[in-house]
Amino acid sequence: MVRVLFLHPDLGIGGAERLVVDSAIALKEYGHQVGFLTNHHDKNHCFEETADGSLRVEVVGDWLPRKLFGRFYAFCAYFRMIYAAVYATFCIIPKERVDVIFCDQVSVAIPVLRFARPRPKIIFYCHFPDQLLSKKEGYLKSLYRWPINIVEELTINMADKILVNSKFTLKVFQETFRRIHHCPDVLYPSLNTKYFDEMEKKHNLETPTYFRNLADCYVYLDINRFERKKNHQLAIESFHELSSSLSDNKPRLIITGGYDERVNENVEHFNELQDLIKETDKENVILLRSSSDDEKFQLLRRAQCLLYTPIDEHFGIVPLEGMYMSKPIIAINSGGPTETIVHNETGFLCEPNKASFVEAMKAVLGNKALCERMGAKGRKRVQQKFSFEAFCKKLDGIVRDIAECDNRTTKKTE
Repeated sequence: MVRVLFLHPDLGIGGAERLVVDSAIALKEYGHQVGFLTNHHDKNHCFEETADGSLRVEVVGDWLPRKLFGRFYAFCAYFRMIYAAVYATFCIIPKERVDVIFCDQVSVAIPVLRFARPRPKIIFYCHFPDQLLSKKEGYLKSLYRWPINIVEELTINMADKILVNSKFTLKVFQETFRRIHHCPDVLYPSLNTKYFDEMEKKHNLETPTYFRNLADCYVYLDINRFERKKNHQLAIESFHELSSSLSDNKPRLIITGGYDERVNENVEHFNELQDLIKETDKENVILLRSSSDDEKFQLLRRAQCLLYTPIDEHFGIVPLEGMYMSKPIIAINSGGPTETIVHNETGFLCEPNKASFVEAMKAVLGNKALCERMGAKGRKRVQQKFSFEAFCKKLDGIVRDIAECDNRTTKKTE
């Protein structure tokens, strides 16, 4: 048994959170002891496994500011994680034997964790270089980010093992961090298919009230956080053009995603999308915030097609969820989706423009045979290439190897 501590900044709802939760579940199933240390955990805005007692979660430093004067988010995130790392180093590790620490998103914790005694091995999972996620806002912002970007590269290089979520991210990682010479391993995020299998057996699920208005309509579904980079606007504008070309039997578009009222962009962008819908197709578009896992499952089951609109998405777990639920996927031909979706087989990879998306949306609309064929191939692809079992086995091997390497080094020292 290996004792693994997950260190994550904000244990809410998102792709990064789904990855670390699934990683913890995978290791727990293989007999390892796991726990979470985080700066923030809201039981009303998180994945169920972190709220129902399935996974142990400890929160430290939530009282520290997330921003200063409406800015300096990165600086505050770094400071909050340093605080968590100090707590882990001097309050957790000396009392509980921790063999491996799995951290992601914020690498500044790594040098602090190296002071722990006995020193655990450190795995850093890079979803995407943080410096590339920061908006470019002029000279002062560049000056502010310059030391942060250097610290990011130097601290990631201090990890004992580096993992990335896709070949696309691996390529970007190597182009961005030129001082890091050892090559990260690719560990694709996976889908906890057991949850979907168990949900499919349930017959007493409460049907959301808005389902009554869908009747027999063809439903397009768009799942992603309410951030501008997720490009929900493309889904709405493409849907409006498609819907305007139809005289009757108009389809519906449902957009749902992670929404946190503490995050200004979530609030602002949700309002922007509401305004856009009012101008285009308010009768046939539904906006939902932070749907529960069970509600999201029902949406995936009810929809006929899944839209995925981010450009250069690092990986994207949502297309896997749609494929496992036997839905054709329409996504942009860049980033992680090019590794999960097979064009013209499990869905369509489109150019990032309205014309390309509308063409693909028309192809599946009302074409039951095409949807079923693509859906069946998509489900099979997830089972063969992105199964939870394969993910568990690979992660278990990584954790055991790094822990055993530490044990061998200790014995030699003795």
